[in-house]
Amino acid sequence: MAQDDVFKKIVSHSKEYGFVFPSSEIYDGMGAVYDYGQNGVELKNNIKKYWWDSMTLLNENVVGLDSAIFMHPTIWKASGHVDAFSDPLIDNKDSKKRYRADVLIEEHLAKFEDKIKKEVDKAAKKFGEAFDEVQFKATNTRVLDNESKRQALHERFAKTLNEGDLSELRQIIVDCEIVCPVSGTRNWTEVRQFNLMFATEMGSTAEGASKVYLRPETAQGIFVNFLNVQKSGRMKIPFGIAQIGKAFRNEIVARQFIFRMREFEQMEMQFFVRPGEELEWFAKWKETRIKWHKLLGMGEEKYRFHDHEKLAHYANAATDIEYQMPFGFKEVEGIHSRTDFDLSSHEKFSGKKMQYFDPELNKSYVPFVIETSIGVDRMFLSVLSGSYCEEKLDGGDTRVVLKFPPALAPVKLAILPLIKKDGLAEKAKEIMNSLKFEFTCQYDEKDSIGKRYRRQDAIGTPYCITIDHQTLEDQTVTIRNRDTMLQERIAIDSIVSKLEIEVSMKTLLRKLI
Repeated sequence: MAQDDVFKKIVSHSKEYGFVFPSSEIYDGMGAVYDYGQNGVELKNNIKKYWWDSMTLLNENVVGLDSAIFMHPTIWKASGHVDAFSDPLIDNKDSKKRYRADVLIEEHLAKFEDKIKKEVDKAAKKFGEAFDEVQFKATNTRVLDNESKRQALHERFAKTLNEGDLSELRQIIVDCEIVCPVSGTRNWTEVRQFNLMFATEMGSTAEGASKVYLRPETAQGIFVNFLNVQKSGRMKIPFGIAQIGKAFRNEIVARQFIFRMREFEQMEMQFFVRPGEELEWFAKWKETRIKWHKLLGMGEEKYRFHDHEKLAHYANAATDIEYQMPFGFKEVEGIHSRTDFDLSSHEKFSGKKMQYFDPELNKSYVPFVIETSIGVDRMFLSVLSGSYCEEKLDGGDTRVVLKFPPALAPVKLAILPLIKKDGLAEKAKEIMNSLKFEFTCQYDEKDSIGKRYRRQDAIGTPYCITIDHQTLEDQTVTIRNRDTMLQERIAIDSIVSKLEIEVSMKTLLRKLI
């Protein structure tokens, strides 16, 4: 099945089963704004809990913060957002569609990688176990040709980004004969920079109102509270401050469902270290964060690091953790060594010292910062994409199942009476009431048991228990595993002990230690 078709099915499935809805849909919606439904909000909350606990519970030197969305406008001047927070955009004159110029080129670069992969896959199929991928890549003329073209374009593109040359960015698009996905033409405008911040006014009267911004990132709330947290918590460097919160960007090229939105949520941790030790900590957090992702069991081969070609003005090292979405490898988390730029800049603009006195060194300094920043919505999409599965069953039927990591599943356990009469429904509700304090449970008595199993598969419920007539006789139930569809008989009293290890967040977190 084509990856575009898979992605369309995931988007459709998300709406049908209460994960994600277009916002304001009865009024024809708003572009790149979405609401999370009853199952979506549970999945999202579980993702946030996995991140939050992995930061604040497993690291004694990482604490939390919840800063305000509205912040003093000078903060965004100090951070560089007022002057430099923009995207290079280009329009196609025929389709009237607008695109990010850098993304068009990145997608063109990815086509060379796809061609190389096809050659490798074809040869691997042909030669079987005798296939040597390294030797094949080093000797095959088609692979070498595509790699040479990719490398040449890659070097040109990186140089252009670092120089900020917008006319050369357009020239690359022209030279590569990149066409508009809608019109199929190469009738492009010049490339222009577009600032992404939302501005509004704050004040009791129109005359007295002052211009403020909806925060484009959550990190600055951490930086301006650095000393508040450090002094009130008696924190010693190295230490981190974690935060989950909404951010807002006026994305002109907002697409690919919830991957790029105008209102989104971030999970960020800023880790403050001694100057000179930042690259060592950068490497440590890279290792920690990729392990966090891979533990979800959605395929280690689907993750990769992508080092930045153009470093932001504040960074001396930066990489992205990318996940293979149905539309290609895309960033889900950024890890940056931000140097002392942010604290030094706020010190300059505010006139307040942002320094830490290090008792071991007996001197004060502005700490350097390692940032880990992950988009909740992108993480949600990666989990949804990695879990979506269509399986052929005996008899020719197909089932759609979301194989969520059990700890993240919106519903952990479904309670299903075989029929509604003969006291089975009452017994099922009794069991439900005893288990709902242990797990997120769902009760369902409508339709045949087979259809109910399919509904639970479709929302990713790891386990279903069925209450039948035998339950009334010996206090046992049938428990069904989502992934294997195998069933076994267990005592009601053993449900908690059997499932708590399988679906517990603690089980997942212990693997990180």
